[in-house]
Amino acid sequence: MNPLLMPIIAIQGRRLRPSIEMLSPASGPESGTVGDASRSPVHIAVLGESTAAGYGVDTHDEGFPGCLAQELVARTNRPVGWEVAGQHGATARRIRHRLLPRLGSSLDVAVVLAGASDVLVRRTPQEWGADLSAIVDELATRANQVLVAGIPPFRSFPSIPTLLGRYLAARADALDAMSRQVCAERPRATWVAAMDISSPEFFARDRFHPSASGYRRWAQGVAEHITI
Repeated sequence: MNPLLMPIIAIQGRRLRPSIEMLSPASGPESGTVGDASRSPVHIAVLGESTAAGYGVDTHDEGFPGCLAQELVARTNRPVGWEVAGQHGATARRIRHRLLPRLGSSLDVAVVLAGASDVLVRRTPQEWGADLSAIVDELATRANQVLVAGIPPFRSFPSIPTLLGRYLAARADALDAMSRQVCAERPRATWVAAMDISSPEFFARDRFHPSASGYRRWAQGVAEHITI
């Protein structure tokens, strides 16, 4: 990035947060079951930042955990029990120390939705990698498969100015490179590249978090990498 552009990027960054409508997290239970409960269920967990917490939708059934559970029911013809631990603005460090302990054990699949907050607070790839490694290592003791979702492409966020979006995307690319390395070194871990989110229907009314349609598309993309 051209250093001469950094003052403009800094101004856009300071203006970004106040310009985004503050939504509420998804309401309702942070665990549930989808499908025929008379059969042996698949157990999944979702861990992460505001996207895990369900910002942009009313309930977790419409958010990523519920959408992923519904997708896995359709793919496996088995019921899916899900649980979630998420918090707005949570960096990988907070996820590691505050949210991860909330999850249970004996999981089939765990999905990590994180990184956007680390980009926004300018954590280094090394800081991100250290915390992500600890998260994945701990989840691997509880789950048969751990998936780390790629950071959504900031360039496509309608709420972010183009120049700032390019800068944040470059920082996200550096963190994603570290994520790929962390997952490549761990047999139970899989890194899932971010999907195309250029469609306006992907976003909630704050133009920053996914809508119900966005979460459903995202969950469908992640489900393609799950082996049960």
